[in-house]
Amino acid sequence: MTQTIAPRVRTLVLLFLAVTGALLAGAAPASAHAALTGSDPGRGAVVDTAPSQVSLTFSEPVAVGDDAVRVLDPKGTRVDKGDPANASGTTYTVRLLSGLPDGTYTVAYQVVSADSHPVAGAFTFSIGAPSETSVSVSAQGSDDGPVGWLYAFGRYVSYAGFAVMAGGAAFVLACWPRGSGVRAVQRLVVSGWVALTAATLGLLLLRGSYTTSGRLGDVFDLSLLGDVLQTKTGAALVSRLLLLAAAALFIAVLFGSHDKRDDEEKRDVTFGLAIGGTVVASGLAASWAMSEHASQGLQPGIAMPVDVVHLLAVAAWFGGLTALLVALFRAPAETPVGRDAVRRFSRLAFGSVIVLVVTGIYQSWRQLGSWSAFTDTRYGQLLLVKLGLVALLVGVAFFSRRWTARLAQAPAEAVSTQEAGAADSGSAQEAARPEKAAVSAEQALSTDAGSAEKAGSADAGSAEKAALTDAGVAAGRTGTAADTGQAQGGAGGAGGAGSARAAQLARQRAAVENARQKRLRDADPHRTGLRRSVLAEAGIAVVLLAVTTVLTQTEPGRTEQEAQAAGASSSASTSTGQGTGAVTLNMPFDTGGANGKGVVTIDLDPAGVGNNTTHLYVEGPGGRPLDVPEVAIAFTLSAQDIGPLPVVPDRVSPGHWSASGVQLPMAGDWKVEVTVRTSDIDQVTVSKNTQIG
Repeated sequence: MTQTIAPRVRTLVLLFLAVTGALLAGAAPASAHAALTGSDPGRGAVVDTAPSQVSLTFSEPVAVGDDAVRVLDPKGTRVDKGDPANASGTTYTVRLLSGLPDGTYTVAYQVVSADSHPVAGAFTFSIGAPSETSVSVSAQGSDDGPVGWLYAFGRYVSYAGFAVMAGGAAFVLACWPRGSGVRAVQRLVVSGWVALTAATLGLLLLRGSYTTSGRLGDVFDLSLLGDVLQTKTGAALVSRLLLLAAAALFIAVLFGSHDKRDDEEKRDVTFGLAIGGTVVASGLAASWAMSEHASQGLQPGIAMPVDVVHLLAVAAWFGGLTALLVALFRAPAETPVGRDAVRRFSRLAFGSVIVLVVTGIYQSWRQLGSWSAFTDTRYGQLLLVKLGLVALLVGVAFFSRRWTARLAQAPAEAVSTQEAGAADSGSAQEAARPEKAAVSAEQALSTDAGSAEKAGSADAGSAEKAALTDAGVAAGRTGTAADTGQAQGGAGGAGGAGSARAAQLARQRAAVENARQKRLRDADPHRTGLRRSVLAEAGIAVVLLAVTTVLTQTEPGRTEQEAQAAGASSSASTSTGQGTGAVTLNMPFDTGGANGKGVVTIDLDPAGVGNNTTHLYVEGPGGRPLDVPEVAIAFTLSAQDIGPLPVVPDRVSPGHWSASGVQLPMAGDWKVEVTVRTSDIDQVTVSKNTQIG
């Protein structure tokens, strides 16, 4: 058997590595979790004249509020006017007051990316020459304070609640139908529903403050709540609450009338519950997929269904594991979790792991884009930690499968059969001789209590002590009833005492039998080993879920590397001759095709009325020159209805073009447009405004 399995395992491992390598080696850029990729004036730039506006360019579209962008003078006074506007694409501008004096100015921004995460930062630029400034604006956003911590905790609780609720219900339906009548399993699934509902309500209240001020006092601001309800994330949270109402009905049927039906009707109801539960669970998973990383960037139409399947697999594995753990430790003796149920869950967990591997590879490809992002970005480092925990979890699950196999192959306990026969024999004797039955029960209780002490079973001893107490009470009541009957001399009194004694003896036998079954179950070494391995799996799963929660709030590695590349490109411009003109404009572009992303830089000198010289540089990711087939420039002065004035630069070297004799007839706020073509069909036009004259 081992020789047959080993080649299959090697084949699966090789296939896994091949697919991973192919995906990551050919990764294309995608967008998620916005990052600032450029600004005008640039970070730390020194300009000769006061600009009329400040432009910020992000890696993806963002949501901007009234105070999303603030510009402060050296004394901390705001010098911006009006609300931020979307100039073009992913570039947003805010106009400045005219006649600004020389000095260092601070730009602070607070926006919300398309995948629902707040993005904040700050930088400075100077007019004339740098100066001292009293402004102290850090890059700390609203998600870094108490509200951010509460929001992160709410996300963790919501993930955990969903996994416990959906996975626990799936465990009962698919693996252990008898578990629908077990109180401990019922409490577990209901607790998952309560946790998810409470966390969703909390997230809905926290969302407004989380994306704006970050103050706890704004949590109950109804105006902010109204704004949240109009956003994609707010709609997703409200949809989740509506689906939770349907989930409550599902749970009520599963743990209410389902267990009381006959077998044929129960099969029909089980099928309906399975279909309905899958639909509700998929809808709940979609409430995350439609509002987070999967909804933005490359292939969102594929990424969102993949994310839903990923979340369902997580719930089936983690939630089912939690339900199994509760069943192994808390199930009553008369309803133990059977070997067949453990085997079914083992198969379900193995299938969930396969699904998680496949969907996880795809998600990693979208969010990283390169092998270097594993080690060079925080997202990649967290992902490595997650992969390590998953590997550890799978290793522990391997031992659980071994214990499951041993539990399934273990023969029936001969002593259990003998004791069951002895119990039946004792029951017959007790039924024939009620007076002797009490003595026999006490002797049996004493024997079982001694065995329990030797086995070290505290629960069994407690149950037997309770039963022994009942026996003493029963004996006392029997004596009292007998004395009363003799005193009265009535046959009816004696008959009532006999019925009471029989009922007490029945309770004694039930308590003894439950204690005996629990003792035998706890003494099974295979079941004990399975308990320990499942407990270890659950502990690792708790940590893994925490890492996953942090990962969903972290800027993807691909976006972080793009922002770093844009910054490196700006820093390297001086050494390559870029940025030496009177006006320098940096404009990120993305044509959507292969090698279609980069930064175009224009140097315009002297940036005045009349004759000007233009140098244009095109760089790809990492700051390397990108030699594209064609570039074109156009100048437009909209206020005077002049232009567009086309300019076709000459190629000087790879990634470098220039044009001399560029005539700009009037002073004003000119729009500079650059068209970049990277293939026969892929091109894009980007633009920025600059002051001429």
